[in-house]
Amino acid sequence: MGKQKEKTTTTSDIVHIPPVVTVLGHVDHGKTTLLDAIRKSTIAQKEAGGITQKIGASTIEILHEGVRRAITFIDTPGHQAFAAMRSRGALAADIGLLIVSATDGVMPQTKESIHVLQEAGIPIIVVITKIDLPEKNLEKVKQQLLKENVLLEGLGGDVALIEVSAKTNKNITELLGLILLVFEMHQDMVKDRAQDAPFQGIVIESKLDQRVGPRATIIVKNGTLRLREEIYSDQIKGKVRTLLDTQNKQIQQVSIGQAVEILGFEQTPPVGSVVLRGGFVPSAQQELINNKDASLPSFHRDEHALSIVLIADTLGSLEAITHALPKEIVVTMKKTGDIMSSDVFLAKSTKSIIIGFNVGVKGDIMQVARTEKVLIKNYAIIYELLDELQDVLDGKALAREEEIFGEAKILASFPFEKTKVLGIKVLGGRVAKGDKVRLMHEDSIGGESTITSVRQGKNTVSKIEQGSEGGVILAPFLDFTIGDVLICHR
Repeated sequence: MGKQKEKTTTTSDIVHIPPVVTVLGHVDHGKTTLLDAIRKSTIAQKEAGGITQKIGASTIEILHEGVRRAITFIDTPGHQAFAAMRSRGALAADIGLLIVSATDGVMPQTKESIHVLQEAGIPIIVVITKIDLPEKNLEKVKQQLLKENVLLEGLGGDVALIEVSAKTNKNITELLGLILLVFEMHQDMVKDRAQDAPFQGIVIESKLDQRVGPRATIIVKNGTLRLREEIYSDQIKGKVRTLLDTQNKQIQQVSIGQAVEILGFEQTPPVGSVVLRGGFVPSAQQELINNKDASLPSFHRDEHALSIVLIADTLGSLEAITHALPKEIVVTMKKTGDIMSSDVFLAKSTKSIIIGFNVGVKGDIMQVARTEKVLIKNYAIIYELLDELQDVLDGKALAREEEIFGEAKILASFPFEKTKVLGIKVLGGRVAKGDKVRLMHEDSIGGESTITSVRQGKNTVSKIEQGSEGGVILAPFLDFTIGDVLICHR
């Protein structure tokens, strides 16, 4: 009798496993624009609203060599969040896309992203964006990458490189094909994965929803998870009550390489923690990381240290920011969700400032903060938050608190030259030309922009007061839906 052959993973096996891809790079180098272009160019766009992802990840499908293949992209807050996952020893991604602008080249966040990806030990694909711009300098970018020890194909290394334009869709399809090719070349990444293996997932995002409880987005690394199965993560128990795919649709089960949002955990599991199937009784001695952990620490701090109340949109952002804070910063309390009056009173009693990241703050809360003389700062980019806190520690003055001028609801949109006019009704305060504006979609922030033009009827005006209707033009343009709210602020 001959020896039984050991099972090996073949290319045909990999066809059934979607590669999981993380996208890192410097701010404004086109990460979000590239992901939007990818979603819009794939067959997944056949469904209305298919390009909108709400769970921190998105899965697209393409026809590759006559076979329908899937790719899952992780939408993280940035390299800090990815580093936080790596620090827990849990690698969610199989491949890293390093985004570099053809005009700006290697920037500080590019270097940090390179370090994170190299430390993770996963294959890297360099994606040079904005190649449609006349001021591009591709050779300069390549030489800068070589100086950062990114050894490109054709220049002495094996790191794949592709040049794309999200504006003209040049090489978008080719990029997706390259991702699949690189994945197939690294079969060792999936040699131990199987749908019938014990289930294992990794938390890439989590938050506490006041309406439905803890929500956790996971990437499935092995096995299959179904509704009503018991799970646990970081000694936090749960039972799968709902599974939501990247199109926000309820599904019955999820398998390898897919992203899914789980409702059913008893508490919010930390980003980077491993999710396993089965019952589990947590130790009473184990400190759980969850949004209700708002008790004040007992500390004796240097009177020159800075004390903050940290509030972020998700637990992933919260962990990423906490991990990257300067050591002189004392976090009095941290949580996810909107900034509330109780947070203001807590900040006052502990002589802290409130630092928000992608969170909502209503006008009445700002009024409470002004009355109590508590400073609130809200940010949309992690590195700006960290830079300004470092400036404070270095003795520089903190910028003024955010001031809310008005809120308006989007009622309609009209084409105008190469952009759109947003038809609005002012719900409170006023809306004026030159205001910075935050787009709010349900409970999430859709982006920041500036009002460049205000109209009422055919007339150009300087502002629109409460209760009145009119139109505004934003630059840069933001994707919106009817019913979204614009918050004008400074």
